[in-house]
Amino acid sequence: MNFKQILGVAFVSATLFSCGNDKAKTTEEVTEVKIAEAPFNYNVEQFADIKVLRYQIPGWENLSLKEQKLVYYLTQAGLSGRDIIWDQNYKHNLKIREALEQVYNNYEGDKTSADWNAFVVYLKRVWFSNGIHHHYSNDKLKPEFSSEYLKMLLAETDTELEGEAFDVIFNDKDAKKVNLAKGIDNVSASAVNFYGEGVTNADVESFYKAMQSPDPTKPLSYGLNSKLVKEGGVLKELKYKSGGLYGEAIDEIIKWLELAKGVAENEAQANALGLLIEYYTTGDLQTWDDYNVAWTAATEGNVDYINSFIEVYNDPLGYRGSYESIIQIKDFDMSKKMAVLSENAQWFEDNSPLMEEHKKKNVVGVTYKVVNVAGEAGDASPSTPIGVNLPNANWIRAAVGSKSVSLGNIVQSYNNAGGSERLKEFVNDEEELELEEAYGQLGDKLHTALHEVVGHASGQLNPGVGETKETLKNYASTLEEGRADLVALYYLYDPKLQELGLVEDWQKVGKATYDGYIRNGLMTQLIRLNLGDDVEEAHMRNRQWVSAWVFEKGQADNVIEKVTRDGKTYFNITDYEKLHKLFGELLRETQRIKSEGDFQAVEALVEGYGVKVDQTLHAEVLERNAQFKSAPYSGFVNPVLVPVTDNNGEITAIEVTQPETFDEQMLDYSNRYNFLPEVN
Repeated sequence: MNFKQILGVAFVSATLFSCGNDKAKTTEEVTEVKIAEAPFNYNVEQFADIKVLRYQIPGWENLSLKEQKLVYYLTQAGLSGRDIIWDQNYKHNLKIREALEQVYNNYEGDKTSADWNAFVVYLKRVWFSNGIHHHYSNDKLKPEFSSEYLKMLLAETDTELEGEAFDVIFNDKDAKKVNLAKGIDNVSASAVNFYGEGVTNADVESFYKAMQSPDPTKPLSYGLNSKLVKEGGVLKELKYKSGGLYGEAIDEIIKWLELAKGVAENEAQANALGLLIEYYTTGDLQTWDDYNVAWTAATEGNVDYINSFIEVYNDPLGYRGSYESIIQIKDFDMSKKMAVLSENAQWFEDNSPLMEEHKKKNVVGVTYKVVNVAGEAGDASPSTPIGVNLPNANWIRAAVGSKSVSLGNIVQSYNNAGGSERLKEFVNDEEELELEEAYGQLGDKLHTALHEVVGHASGQLNPGVGETKETLKNYASTLEEGRADLVALYYLYDPKLQELGLVEDWQKVGKATYDGYIRNGLMTQLIRLNLGDDVEEAHMRNRQWVSAWVFEKGQADNVIEKVTRDGKTYFNITDYEKLHKLFGELLRETQRIKSEGDFQAVEALVEGYGVKVDQTLHAEVLERNAQFKSAPYSGFVNPVLVPVTDNNGEITAIEVTQPETFDEQMLDYSNRYNFLPEVN
């Protein structure tokens, strides 16, 4: 599961020493030369509702050459599968991207017109979203140029884009990548390319209901690495594997993983990489589980990675994994500070407000690290999570454990690239602003850590209850993310954090975090929606249903006060202790829903609190936000790892460079990692 200010000037100093002692110096004095480096420029560009940033790789110079090679090979493996996510997201994405890029590279006409500028913005939005649907809202991107203009560009550049692939850019077909609306056939209504024509919700559920895992206590992740299609009325899986669907790109991934295995830091890491290679070769889901067990246990070393078909948010029914890759370097200092959370995971479980039968008696193998990202691809790029907890299989979490990471340099880039103007507009008073500015960043870090380490590792299913994708269906993802959020929120207002040395004032950190969560869940996240839209994305839904539920349940005691002042709305928490108890009550209920597989309860919770938006408040928020130039969504270009070789072709060093522009990196990726033929 994944969880999507002050810039200092660095100095390099050198000291020049003379021979002898200080008394011997007569004409030359010891001097200290300080050379001011230019501040790192985190901002690349902004367009539409997107801000593109850069990130650095702290600690790169401390890695050995062998470790740097490992990072390089793993990064190349990740990028080799880049086109997979494009095709998974929508069947015409690769064809559309190729045509748009050919126009961009070859058009020699007027590049000062509003139409050309609109074309360029549309292409950049498509790049950022890995396809023609918005990366967060799932709505199809709307071009601000006409079909006639695009036809002219295609003709001028001798580019082909015809039929449905052309028409879909402008019409209303396939309007939602993922449609989670109640009362519809979600598979048929979703444009995501996980299912063939004519496949329905009922088809998917019946197909996998008939599958029985060899060991019922260790259920296989059926559907994770395949596309389900109908051929002659018969349902059939097309496996993602070497020789299968996406085989050309997967073979390239395997090539780089083999090189990575050859420079692995230790035997456990090498064994895990070997199993991942075997999984890509065979597509066997038992091998996938074997790999996850081995990968979870491989905790030593400075380098780690995520690679494969993992998160299921893009599948309306939660079966199929989107391709992603994240390469990580351990941040030793921060990891040491935050390891205290995983060391105390059992205490958090024992003292949670869950029903006793839903608590784990033995929380095992939760490892937590703060890491610095060295490269991302697939569903993790350009838009990236800030924290990850894997593997996702409940039985592996319970029996073996999990790995939780916080992406430290990504968070650092976010913090250094933004301003506080929007915050000042939406906080209720000066006290709330001061708390946020003093404790907000620490609260956010701890929220991510508690969400990933304690939240996703907490709780257990009742005996005989199926996996949540089967019992809770299209609500499974948002319930799980909300449940993990609630674990974090419950413990963020607890003196235990101060006892563990993680904060100096637990109440102030807790208050700042509670203020921010309620402000975002009830108000500021609405800037990401068009007026009139429902909330669709799983994380946005969970923030709203958590916030709206505690707001409603606390109304009798005025726990959260809705304030109207000068025509503007604010939310003011009047009793943090009572809010803490409400978070605990909701946590207890969400775990019960998950543990019992209570579909009716999760449907009532999400639909009742997490989907519909107060349109009057939404309009107000959009109007108040219009004054700010900063875009509501951010993502990243990746640093470029450049191998330096000797006359024999051996790598002698790997240099880190930064792309100058977003389009430079996107075009380079399309040129270098274009391993898929047109697949539909």
